[in-house]
Amino acid sequence: NILGKGIGVSGSALSGLAVFTEENILQLRLEQPDVSLILIRQDTVPEDIREISMADGLLTARGGQTSHASVVATRLEKTCVVGCRDLQVFESGEYAQGNGVRISFGDPIAIDGRSGLFLKGVHEAREEVHILPL
Repeated sequence: NILGKGIGVSGSALSGLAVFTEENILQLRLEQPDVSLILIRQDTVPEDIREISMADGLLTARGGQTSHASVVATRLEKTCVVGCRDLQVFESGEYAQGNGVRISFGDPIAIDGRSGLFLKGVHEAREEVHILPL
């Protein structure tokens, strides 16, 4: 199920539906208001702030720890993975490919803002408990 690995920037594990445009986000917010949405982009530019703020997570093919996507997602407290080299994004066609597997608008995917993993399908998040010595 692993489609790629990038740089985990912020947030933790997030399962949701793939979106590519503001129209995708608005449509799914009406149809399935309680479902998380993960915006997939080749890269982001300042004009993308609206879409980033409307989505719950962000996955990009390019970028690093200090990229626009990283900085904005962290400030907006979004789960974010950047620099996923195995990801090819075809924004005009509203689909992407990870390791040769096609991801279309509305497909279930998951990202992990700590490990940088990008997966196909819905994945249950496990709660981790860390106990520090006193």
